[in-house]
Amino acid sequence: MLAEDEQSLEEYMAHLRIERGSSVRTLEAYGRDLKDFREFLERHDGSSLSTADRNAIIAYEADLAARGFAPASIERHVSSIKGFCKFLVREGLAKHNPADTVPLPGKPDRLPDVLSVEQVNALMDALPESDKPADLRNRAMLEMLYGCGLRVSELSGLNLGDLVLDDGYLRVFGKGSKERITPISGAALRALSAYLEKGRSQLQKPYTPVNSAVFLNARGGRLSRQSVHAVVARAGLAIGVENLHPHTLRHSFATHLLEGGADLRVIQEILGHSDISTTQIYTHVSRAHIREEYLAAHPRAKVRPESA
Repeated sequence: MLAEDEQSLEEYMAHLRIERGSSVRTLEAYGRDLKDFREFLERHDGSSLSTADRNAIIAYEADLAARGFAPASIERHVSSIKGFCKFLVREGLAKHNPADTVPLPGKPDRLPDVLSVEQVNALMDALPESDKPADLRNRAMLEMLYGCGLRVSELSGLNLGDLVLDDGYLRVFGKGSKERITPISGAALRALSAYLEKGRSQLQKPYTPVNSAVFLNARGGRLSRQSVHAVVARAGLAIGVENLHPHTLRHSFATHLLEGGADLRVIQEILGHSDISTTQIYTHVSRAHIREEYLAAHPRAKVRPESA
């Protein structure tokens, strides 16, 4: 790799980490994308990250598609290149931005998976009624993923100091370490309180350092994102839903709020979306739900028109 490319990449990563507040996972994703692009350039025309032109970027898009990358993944790779090229120009490390006029590939419209209210109730009802620490913890996690609309990383990253339960809210750190306030009440608050009162102290081990994490594993350490995924997937199987994802509970939370009459701006604030257009996907989900209800309930909704 050319020395100037390596230096530029290091400066860009520092910019993302310090000025943009990007998470470790985001930095790793950008790094992988730009490394993959660099390796393509070496095969394609021998150019470098700092000398690649518009045609090389377009050729890279085609290469990603040929390798079977999904449209959303291709868009992310191109976005990584766009961000890097923009940084080079702004810092005076390049005169022109070859990615400026490269359009992002269109992603097919895809509505997020959601559970019905009945499925959510069945999911919670299927959880063990137990005072075992792990059972109390798992119930609290599932209730909070759905009841507070948390991302899995936000849930696993919660610390005891982030809980302001007397006032009914959580301090949540989302993408880019952006802080927001998320309400908690009802079943989620009861489940969390039960876990904190009866379960967490038993998971905290005397031989491990004091841990401020809310959710602990069997060894007394912070529960990982992968473990949360496993708990949710296992709970889904109990109601016949395979590969249930924590994000599905977040989508269900937002959809059910909208269907219940909540304002879209309020949902945006709770979810931590920086752009209202991201939240608007749930209006499409709600419309799909309305159509499903109509087709199921109206006696003549399924009558087919006569062919001409």
